[in-house]
Amino acid sequence: MSDLPSYDLELKAAEDRQHLHKSVEQLRSQLRDRLDLQKNVRNHLLGVCSVAMVVGLAAGYGVTSIFVHRPGATR
Repeated sequence: MSDLPSYDLELKAAEDRQHLHKSVEQLRSQLRDRLDLQKNVRNHLLGVCSVAMVVGLAAGYGVTSIFVHRPGATR
């Protein structure tokens, strides 16, 4: 099988397990940072406000056009 004694193999397995746990924790931390809504909105405030403004204007125009009668328009 292997030339390494079982004690050395256990130590190697423990080190590998510890390294894996650290890697998973680091990945979770990075994912939490990327998906943080408040942080992302704060970093991209101008874009978020621009999109909200366009959506608001479009919705307002659409709702208003239902109630306003334009001359020459057929109903």
